[in-house]
Order: sequence, then structure tokens, then C-alpha cells
Amino acid sequence: MDAPVTEIIDTRTPNEKNFIEGATGPWEVIIGMEIHAQVLSKAKLFSGASAEFGGEPNTHVSLVDAAMPGMLPVINEFCVEQAVRTGLGLNAKINLYSVFDRKNYFYPDLPQGYQISQYKQPIVGEGTVYIEVDGETIPVGIERLHLEQDAGKSIHDQHPDYSYVDLNRAGVALMEIVTKPDMRSAEEAKAFVSKLRTILRYLGTCDGNMEQGSLRADINVSVRRPGGPFGTRCEIKNVNSIRFIGQAIEYEAQRQIDILESGGTVEQETRLFDPKKGETRSMRSKEEAHDYRYFPDPDLLPLKLDAEWVEQIRATLPELPDAKKARFIEQYGLTPYDASVLVADKAAADFFEEVAKGRDGKAAANWVINELFGRLRKDGLSIEQSPVSADQLGKIIDLVKKGDISGRTAKELFDIVWTEGGDPEKIVEERGMKQVTDLSAIEKVVDEVIAANPDKVEQAKKKPNVAGWFVGQVMKATQGKANPKAVNDLVRKKLGIS
Repeated sequence: MDAPVTEIIDTRTPNEKNFIEGATGPWEVIIGMEIHAQVLSKAKLFSGASAEFGGEPNTHVSLVDAAMPGMLPVINEFCVEQAVRTGLGLNAKINLYSVFDRKNYFYPDLPQGYQISQYKQPIVGEGTVYIEVDGETIPVGIERLHLEQDAGKSIHDQHPDYSYVDLNRAGVALMEIVTKPDMRSAEEAKAFVSKLRTILRYLGTCDGNMEQGSLRADINVSVRRPGGPFGTRCEIKNVNSIRFIGQAIEYEAQRQIDILESGGTVEQETRLFDPKKGETRSMRSKEEAHDYRYFPDPDLLPLKLDAEWVEQIRATLPELPDAKKARFIEQYGLTPYDASVLVADKAAADFFEEVAKGRDGKAAANWVINELFGRLRKDGLSIEQSPVSADQLGKIIDLVKKGDISGRTAKELFDIVWTEGGDPEKIVEERGMKQVTDLSAIEKVVDEVIAANPDKVEQAKKKPNVAGWFVGQVMKATQGKANPKAVNDLVRKKLGIS
């Protein structure tokens, strides 16, 4: 962790469910994270060059990014606004006075020989993010959020004798979000990154696309005996998948436990995670803040924000996941679990609200979560790519409520709309899918089934559950078009079952 060292306070009570059982007794894993989130901005932090992902190597590079002599950085006000917006979304303190520093180190893809970052006086201070794991709500403290510029990219696999440098990413604005060591399991760490990514996407300050590197995690892992002092931590750099985050933590925690139980000492170091082998490996000894020789950047004045401007940004914040979840539970009568699933993605939450407009919220949630999400996962599509629109799904729900189609027919209709499109109401009419609600017609089929199965009638009188067999036969005879409730009521009446 390159942020200034502050007093670390342990706020969590040891919980046995998080303990890892070793050969010599239980261990507790302690996790803190540094999340690098690329600011959603068209231009870079200190230049007007494009911050767009991709492009031919070295085509999104200004003279400032390439560190040409005499080129001075100019702060991008929109990136500052995005950082403030993020801080507000994390329930964090906005520092009206902050300073940019030079973090000095040499690497081929860092043309200046230093990174412009923030050290002792960041733009955002302490905040809190709440996560849910196994039904428990856990607060994860945010230590700070600071703005910094990204480095370029070294490419090592295009030539056996050379490495190449692509500066397209150099100077892109990053928000480094540093947590307190409040997480105690791989599941909690995964839940935190998922929740943070959701918040950033709601705010529109980072797209959260980990596969493109716009959200990356450095993970600090240590182990201790439950309730004991913190152990020596190792940092796992640049993990770019929530699944890999979990795997890296589990491997690293066990590695440290094995070392300690064999009488060894854990060395503080920086490590990399190899997803192919599912293990971490040593990268270098861990640097401390003094290794970087931080000092205020002489080319940039301190950043002074107006309190009124900050409040104007606060007034534009969207409804965030926790507030939306509480409203979904209150307004639509959803379970906490269903509400959590729906608010995990803003586009999915918006889709649900469109479907639920003027309808039963629980029915809408059931269709969105079980049928729509299930089919999207199966076909590898996002909610934005759904072949079934919110309007079409709403009409299917309406047809079920009106009794025009049964639940079984509704699923068939959903499949037709998914593959062929069209108006659900017209499809039902044109294909003769309407449910039979004429009691006299249903009664005629019930009488026929009962007359044809006198032995089953005798069984049903002794075992009322056999009535379900008659219902199934009637539904089969009517090709599933008979109203199931009407069939059930008539069968029980005819069999004399109360």
C-alpha cells in the first residue's frame, strides 16, 4: 500500500465462520485493497489526448503524455468532478484542499520518470461501503481516494529479443480507492469489489470493465491467530477479475499459513497472481512510501474546491444501490435477496422498473430474475441485448394475470417472443394459445376423464392427492389450454374431495 501509513485500528470481532483451520489451530485472514478505477472521461488527466480504450499503439499520445521537454500538465476539471462524485457516492469526506505529488520511480512505460499522484493530501478522505455476505451486513472502511495518472503498457510477447512500449494509456486518469483492512475472507473481498463496481457504474464515473483493465485490484493479504496482532502482509498486484481475486486470496492466505506453521517468517513483498496455475509468485520486495521520494509537483498548484460546487455535484447524484434496494423492498414488496439481485446492475434495475410499472412487483421480479436473467446467461447476452423488451415482458405478465394464458403457456410465449419477436397479445390470438375459461367446456372434459378411469376415482376417494392425476389428464386433453384453477376446482368437486 503506497498511501501514507496511518494507525490501523481493528474494527472487526473475530468470527469463527471465517477462520481457516491449520495444522496447529485456526487462522484469520486480513484483507485490505487498493482499487484502481479508470475515470470515465474522454480526455486524460493532464492533457487533451483521447482516453478511449484501444486504438493503434501510440496514437492517443500528446506531447505532455510523452514527457517532451517544456510540456506542462493542465488539470482536467471533469476528472476532478468525477473523483468528487465518486467520493460522495462512497459516503466519504471531500477534501476542499488537496495536493498533487510526484511519485518517483523508473520504468520504461513511464516517460516522465515519475507518476503524478496524491500522497498526504488526497481529494477524498474516509468513507464507508456496505457489503452483504451470508445474510450479514459488513461495513468496509474507505481510507482515501486519490487521483493519479496511469502509466503506459509494456508489451513483451511480440518479439523474442525486444519489448515494446505503448503510451496510449499513459496519463489516463485513475482513482485509487484504498480500503481499510476490514475484510476477513475471499468472499467478502469479492463482494466488496462487486459492490464498488456497481456504485461506480451507477455514478457513471468508471465503466468497471475489468477485462479491459479499467478496474484493477491490488490486494493486501496477511494472516494472524484470531484476535491477535496483524501479521506481515503481502500485496498481490493488478488482479483483473472478481473470480481471480477470490482465488488469489485463498492461495496467498494458505501459503502464508504453511510458512508460519513450519516455523518460517512471511516476507513483506509484492506478488503476482498466475491465473493459469492458480497461485501467487514473488515479483519484488515491497516498497515503502519513502522509496518513491514523494514531493509536491512544482508544475501543479494545490487543488482548491468550492464547497458550493461540491454540493451542486451532490444534488445530481443518482439513486444508489443501497437506497434503490430499500425502495424496491418497500415499494414492490420484494425480498431483500430479489432486490439485491435486481439492483446489482443499473440497467437491470431500470428494466425491472419498466416491467413493474402498474403491475404486481413480485410477479415482475420473478419473471425478470428467473426467466429473463436465466435466458440471458444461457445465451451470453447483457440486459441491453435482450431480445425481449420490458414492454413485451409486461404484456406476457398481463396475459397471465387476466387468465388469457396459463403460466406454462406464458413460458412458451416468452420463448416465441425471444426467438421471433412480435406482440405477445397478437401471437396468443393468431396461434390459438388462449386459455379455455369456459366452465361448461372444461366440465365436459373432466366428466370424460372421470368416466374413463373408475379405478382412479376409487383411489382418489381414499387418497385425495390422486386428484392431481385427474388434473394432469384434463390439462393434457385440452393441450394445456384449460384454466388450471378451474380444472382443479371441478375435479375436486366431482370427486367429492373438499
